[in-house]
Amino acid sequence: MLVSNSGPDASSRAVLRFLVEQLPGVSLVEGGTSLEPSVTSDPPTLRSATVVEGTALRAVKVPDFSRQTASGFGAFLDGAQKVRVAAHREGIPIVLGTVSAAVRIRVNRRMTTWGHRPPCVERKMYVPLRFLPQLAGLQGLLSSATGSGWEIVDTSGPDRNGEYPSQHPSVLLERAMRAVDQDRQRLEERLAEAWCAKSEAPLFIDGGISGSATVASSSCAVGIVKSHRTLYVEGDALRIVLGLKQGERSSVFRVSPRSRSSVLSWYLRLRGADGRDALWGLVRVEVADCDRPRERADEVSRWVMAEMTPLSLPDGRWDKMAYGVRDCEEFLRAIS
Repeated sequence: MLVSNSGPDASSRAVLRFLVEQLPGVSLVEGGTSLEPSVTSDPPTLRSATVVEGTALRAVKVPDFSRQTASGFGAFLDGAQKVRVAAHREGIPIVLGTVSAAVRIRVNRRMTTWGHRPPCVERKMYVPLRFLPQLAGLQGLLSSATGSGWEIVDTSGPDRNGEYPSQHPSVLLERAMRAVDQDRQRLEERLAEAWCAKSEAPLFIDGGISGSATVASSSCAVGIVKSHRTLYVEGDALRIVLGLKQGERSSVFRVSPRSRSSVLSWYLRLRGADGRDALWGLVRVEVADCDRPRERADEVSRWVMAEMTPLSLPDGRWDKMAYGVRDCEEFLRAIS
């Protein structure tokens, strides 16, 4: 996932003019305040998972591992978001968000965008209408004023327990960031589902695949998780995973997140971690359930390892990032 913190473009400036016209007393934020992705308040967690390859989790050397191994991936999917606090009115934050996603396919070693439809880009204004009722009902006027199809998203509705948010600015900002994250994820899942419906070549997805039942059950979808706030190992299994050497993977286990689809998963060390952080070069791979998990894990692991060259420099996440994903991010940065 790419997070862009660039300044306002022409479309955003049109929204700012709209706010000044429609909200007397609104205070524009000079230059805008860019926001980083929202971080869950849940603490880092260790969680057990059911091993499906053997009876206990162990380290497995990926057979025939070589940086010259051919990859089976035919395309890469990633999403991006650009979020900024544009203004305040009586302390209430008004957030502008742009989310985008793309599938980039590899043809004769060159990357191009999949499909002939326009790129998936959405631009929205995230506001708590409960506290800014003046903006309610102005959707058509906003789109007309900006000429870019901006939408107004209400971030002050009740949660699953029927409770409304407080007027605390930080609470409202968290609501807006969560809404932007969900919109980006929805775009990514929509593209992944479209790809899987056509039974194309294997798709390298930056992130997990369990959010969509269609993607989670597709044999052509492979999710690569680079962050590890939740580690699906405990006790000796944790020691084994953190001790994986380059070219080694863990046994395959089943991940069954709440309210999401069940998938098979395993940890894979892409680069040696000697002298580095314990999570350096470590990813978790997700695939659909299958009858031969060991063979599937070895095959996909070889593909993922092969995608680690060329290096994704100068990106600071080069230890875990495939060059195809970096290409997606560069494309999304250009269109959004």
